[in-house]
Amino acid sequence: MSTVKINRRLLNRDKLEAEIAAVAVRVFAEFGYEGTSIATVAEQAGLSKQNLMYYFPTKQVLYQRVLDEVLDEWLARMESLADAAQDPRAVLRAYVQAKLKFSRENPWASRVYAMEVISGAPLYGGQIQSRVVPLVRKDIEVFEQWIAAGRIAPVNATHLLFAIWAMTQSYADFSAQMALVLNRKQLTKKDFDDAEKVIVDMVLAAITVQPQLPSCDVP
Repeated sequence: MSTVKINRRLLNRDKLEAEIAAVAVRVFAEFGYEGTSIATVAEQAGLSKQNLMYYFPTKQVLYQRVLDEVLDEWLARMESLADAAQDPRAVLRAYVQAKLKFSRENPWASRVYAMEVISGAPLYGGQIQSRVVPLVRKDIEVFEQWIAAGRIAPVNATHLLFAIWAMTQSYADFSAQMALVLNRKQLTKKDFDDAEKVIVDMVLAAITVQPQLPSCDVP
């Protein structure tokens, strides 16, 4: 078999696996891991169960693929923080923008990840521990360098990141509740733009170095 034919076959396999994963993320988000069956995913993907299992032999393998893709996207955004040479305000603004964009464009993926974490990460805790924790520590080191250089105010970087995650991801995980409060069927791009401004303003306020007032000597 020629190299061209082999490459075409691999390309077709990658494309089909990506399509299956795109269907699976919606099913897992709707029914959770326990409530999802390979048969349901196969039906919605327009495949037989046996055909799907050729690519993903178990539900856990498929679930792992879905969560890997979510984490890859998330970590790609976090890596932009780990550069002390950049302007802190620009970095954090871009990070908030990227996280909100992910929540708007990939709400199903965000919900699957949230459901796994809320349940105690029984199937994906090892990946979170090995991939997320080291990168968070690198980001915290950058924050500490910014603080030491007087570029940002002293701030608990860990909890600032927690707050950013919570604020941005809630626009995917709790969008239905937000839409009900706003009296519409779903959140609009303007809602995300408004959220971005509020969140960015809050984050930048937290890191802004306050000018020191001149001391008043009491005679």
